[in-house]
Amino acid sequence: MLQELHIRNLGVIEESTAEFDSGLTVVTGETGAGKTMVVSSLRLLSGHRADASRVRAGADRAVVDGIFSFDATSHPKVSDLIEEVGGFVEDGEVIASRTVTAAGRSRAHLAGKTVAAAVLGEFAAGMITIHGQNDQLRLIDPVRQLAAVDEYGNLGELVAVYREKRAAFKQLAKDLKRRVEERRELALETETLQRALETIDAIDPQPGEDEDLKIQIQRLQAADELRAQMGEALAAIDGSAGEVDPDVLTAVDVVARAESALRSDDEQLEKLANRLGEISTLLSDVAMEVGQALADVPDPDELEGMLERQQQLRELRKFAVDVDGAIAWRDEARERLSKIDVSGEAIEELKAKTEAAQSAMLDVAKKLSAKRVKVAEAFGKAVTKEIKGLHMSAEIRVDITHGEPGSHGLDEVEFQLVQGGHANALGSSASGGELSRVMLALEVILAGKGRTMVFDEVDAGVGGKAAVEIGRRLAQLAVENQVIVVTHLPQVAAFADAHAYVAKNATDSSVTSEVKRLSDEERVEELSRMLAGLESETGRAHAEELLEMAQGFRAGM
Repeated sequence: MLQELHIRNLGVIEESTAEFDSGLTVVTGETGAGKTMVVSSLRLLSGHRADASRVRAGADRAVVDGIFSFDATSHPKVSDLIEEVGGFVEDGEVIASRTVTAAGRSRAHLAGKTVAAAVLGEFAAGMITIHGQNDQLRLIDPVRQLAAVDEYGNLGELVAVYREKRAAFKQLAKDLKRRVEERRELALETETLQRALETIDAIDPQPGEDEDLKIQIQRLQAADELRAQMGEALAAIDGSAGEVDPDVLTAVDVVARAESALRSDDEQLEKLANRLGEISTLLSDVAMEVGQALADVPDPDELEGMLERQQQLRELRKFAVDVDGAIAWRDEARERLSKIDVSGEAIEELKAKTEAAQSAMLDVAKKLSAKRVKVAEAFGKAVTKEIKGLHMSAEIRVDITHGEPGSHGLDEVEFQLVQGGHANALGSSASGGELSRVMLALEVILAGKGRTMVFDEVDAGVGGKAAVEIGRRLAQLAVENQVIVVTHLPQVAAFADAHAYVAKNATDSSVTSEVKRLSDEERVEELSRMLAGLESETGRAHAEELLEMAQGFRAGM
């Protein structure tokens, strides 16, 4: 429930605070006083577009603050939203704020946290409903008309089941269409992958084979030079390879001679001789390893085969830059190939699933459609009863046509206004006043509990007994909801539990307005002004009579 609304620098209102109670509150005032600024403020708090032209002339910004009483158990979605933004509820109250600068920039706050304007919209959707003259256009929207029928018949759960079935069918139908369209492409991809795998498997590369082969080829191409180098080394070490000059001492000979020369009883020389012995042993080990390496030098006759193998491995470059990459590509290709199924059986199986899902969707759609036909008749009668109570000599009929399955089912709805035996679409045949009364009738029969409902001159184009009946309907709505009504009709204002008056103060240099709550005596004066346009004993007596009548009705509810 809205408890308090604080407005600063919005339109003609410089600064004002309005307090609201449960029940029915009416807002009245002279033309141009700024009554609609109350509704504009609530629209801002509902996340609507911020209009810089609404900022009071000479002010840098307009600010609107709303304090709402809040019960988490009654508004679980709103509670979740506040928790999501990290806000807080203090003493059961939530504060929503909106600031609009003269430059057109806007900032929004909810429960102590800065939020996007859209978040305020989500908050307001669970707390407040605003009906203005422009909102009557929503009444003639076929989608909203269908939603009203569903709400009246409590068909929301069945609608949700239908949408779930439709979503499942659409996904399967999409998959089937894609599989059929891509079948040729998938078959081509399969053939390409299979040929590639055959090529790679025929070559049968081994991990790191290209690098190993490169090293071997390099050694083969340098085999003669390697042999010469190792032969020369062996000849120098121990004379075991190549042509050896008997007059030339090898490294082993030189070291052995030096070792022999140092052998003596002298401890120091003996140590040096031992070290030379170690060198001699090391030379023998090196000679052995060089000899083995010489034996391992590949036969140049193998070079041609290795070059051919290298050429084979180069064919793998169409798949990757090296052999390891080609092996990885082959593994991925095999996995991809295992997941591609272009068999007729797979498509037929998917087709069967799609047909079953379509059948399930249509079964729910037909069930929903049958219920809507029954609900529509009862709905039309209920709305008709209400508008007749509002002095409309007409009937509301709900025309349902069936078509292809859509997001709302098989049905399309049109509200028709029947007058003089002729049925026409409500939007094309109803006047503004008639639309106002139909909209109010819908609110009465669809009203829930615990909401804040705001009506901006919903009584436009209405007068006399119809105005009295509108007042009564609004009073009925206010039994279990908070109802705020901006009105110019005394017949409506008389039914209020509380009366707020927008007073205009005009000077030569400025015009300001403020919102104040009227006492019982002030209410009589305001109703008298609204009735006669001036204060008079007759107008006052009429106002008192009107208040007495309205209070008697409220007492009997």
